[in-house]
Order: sequence, then C-alpha cells, then structure tokens
Amino acid sequence: MSKVKFYFPDSHDFVDPTFDFEKETHNEHRVIQRDDKYAHELFSKPVYDGILVSKAVVDGLNGVKGRYSVAQRQRFFREGIYKFFRLPKFYQTMGDCGAFSYAKEYEPLYTIDEVNEFYSNSGFTHGISLDHIIFDFETPKRKITGEQLIECKRRQDITLTLAEEFLKSNKGLHFTPYGVAHGWSPESYAESVKALQKMGYRTIALGGMIPLKSPEILSVLKHVNEIRNNDTQFHLLGINRLNHITEFSNFGVTSFDSTSPLMKGLKDDKFNYHTHGEDYTSIGLPQVDANNNMRKLVQTGAINQNQAFDLERECLDAVIAFDKGTTSKDIVLNSLVKYEKIYNPKASRIELMDKVLTDKPWKKCPCDICQDIGIHVVLKRAAARNRRRGFHNLYIAYEKLQEELKKIQ
Repeated sequence: MSKVKFYFPDSHDFVDPTFDFEKETHNEHRVIQRDDKYAHELFSKPVYDGILVSKAVVDGLNGVKGRYSVAQRQRFFREGIYKFFRLPKFYQTMGDCGAFSYAKEYEPLYTIDEVNEFYSNSGFTHGISLDHIIFDFETPKRKITGEQLIECKRRQDITLTLAEEFLKSNKGLHFTPYGVAHGWSPESYAESVKALQKMGYRTIALGGMIPLKSPEILSVLKHVNEIRNNDTQFHLLGINRLNHITEFSNFGVTSFDSTSPLMKGLKDDKFNYHTHGEDYTSIGLPQVDANNNMRKLVQTGAINQNQAFDLERECLDAVIAFDKGTTSKDIVLNSLVKYEKIYNPKASRIELMDKVLTDKPWKKCPCDICQDIGIHVVLKRAAARNRRRGFHNLYIAYEKLQEELKKIQ
C-alpha cells in the first residue's frame, strides 16, 4: 500500500480507442465518453491511486455549464462516479468544489448542502469542504499588510466557518470529510490547521499552494507539522513535486493531486514526452484544417492551403514509414523542416525533433500506449495523440512516485 497516494483530477480526459492514426478517422458510430477510454482503462496497471472530480466541472457554475453535456451530467448522477468512470473499486475517489471557478467572487457560490449532495449521491469515498482560495503569499521581501491582509483573513475565516459546518453536517454520510487549510504565510497555514484539528478533522487538504516554489511549500509543511496531531493526514491540492515526496511524507502528507503530467503532454512546447531519464520534445505536425494557427495563416493568405496540405501529408507519411523502418531519419527531418518553415518560420525546433528521432524513446518505453501507437505518441497533433502523450506522462510520473516511495522507511 502506497504511503503517499496520487489522485488524478479528471476534466473529461479520455480518448477514442478506435481512432485510426494512419487514416486519421474516428469510428462513425462512436458515442463520446461512453465508447471512449480513460487512462485507467488503457493501461494494464494503475497510473494513479484515485481520481478527483470537481463539482464545477460536472455541474457548472453561475449560469456557465461545466465540461459535461446535459446527458453526461444526468448519467453521472444516475450511475455514480464508479460506474460512470468504469472505475474498479480499489481506486479511491475524491470530490472537491472547484474553488478556482469562483475565486474572483466575494464568497463561494455553492452551499454546504449542495456540496454534500454532490459527494454523497455520486458515491465519492472522500469529500473536500467548501473553501475560498487565498492568492497572496508572503516572502522575505514582500509582507502582506493593509487591505490585502484583511482580505486574506476574511477568506480564511470563510473557509474555516464552512469547514466547521461541513463537518457537523456530515454525520451519517458515507465519505471521509476533508477540511481545507488556506493561508498567506507558513504561520497562517498552521493557524488554519490548528483550528481544523480542534473542530475534529483528521484529514486536511492544504490549498492555494500551486503558485508557490518548492522551498515555500516545504516551509508551510514544516510549520503545520509542528502543530499536527499524530493521526492528522494532509492532502496537497494541485501539487506535483515528485522529488520532494520523501520530505512531504515526513511532514504528514499522505496524498496529492495534479494534472501537471497530462498538461505538459498537451501544452509544453519543449519537453512534453517524459521518460525515467531525460525528457523530449514532441514532433510538431499541426493539422492544416483543424489547428487554429494554421487556419489563420490560410485565411490571411500567408500560406497556400494546397501546398500546406501536401507538406502535412508528406510529413505524416514520412514519420509513419520511419517508425516502420522503411525510411531514414534524414528524409523525415527534411520534410519536417519544409513544413516547419510554413507554420513556425521564426523559432525552429528541428534540433529537438532530431534528438527524439535519434533516440526513439517510444521504442524503449514499456507502457501500453507507446507499445500500441508507436511514434504517434510523440507527434504534436490534435487530441488523439496529445492526450495519449499526457497519459503516457501519467504512467511515468506514477512510476517515479513508486520509486520515491521505496526510499521512505
């Protein structure tokens, strides 16, 4: 059993298992989400210990719908989280409110009753109290005073008041309640934890620390650990610092959640394919008719659409042939250079693409995705490939977590 568990925050992250990477077509009878696969369905072993789902993602907020369609939302509540995600029971599930969605509001836009209903009706194993994020954090060179301090204290008071109400209302409900500690300094975080423990919480989520640097996070954990009860466990909201797992564990952290591995696979421009050693860039191959930048270039007349289509197809055919061993790296690079001059003439990434083609890291990776789709995992080209690359990064991150956990005595 892991000493520190990793929860993956889902935001409708799935892929079409029937997608044809050479023809670039979906199954015409595909029903989105129902016929698609989540990361835990694509791998032969876990890549996380549980999933975290926000009420704001499912329900929407303040007149703005969430990521779910009306039919998906209704099915989520009808079936419950385990059946909806086709999630085996050995996974844990954590619900939260999605506080970033209403962070600019004066107060949270949900009620405790609405949050409890979301957690209990959906069948979560863990539920996080309604909270209000504090954005500021003191540094040696920047003290928080005046109106900023007043606002920080107001949000802290709201979060603690809601946590007390949340705990009182949870008698008889079948999920483990987490109080949320917010602060603007290590000392104020410790004050929140102390108050939550006094209320009766033994599971506490530390929030608002995503923007903090690792030394600042460790400083917070050091301070809260000094007043932590022996049986109090911490969850880090949105924090992914695998190189500090041993230190986190020593300070009472038993779980964390992060989308970072996935998002780096989707959006990082340089090192978005991770390995146990060095990380690599993806091979840029944007779609002429689907990439926003390419469409703008066509519409403005900056590029010839037919020429772009021809170069795009030439590149795709070349990388597929390279993966099969029927063409050379030089031929692939020559095609990629010609295409890159169309879509990115000012900042070439060809040296980084040369590196990944030389090392062929997807050939060495044992994960199910790399074994299944080969070189397509390193092509930066729409969601079918990009999200699978993000899932591959989840696999690597979880492997690294297990390696770090072995160091904990």
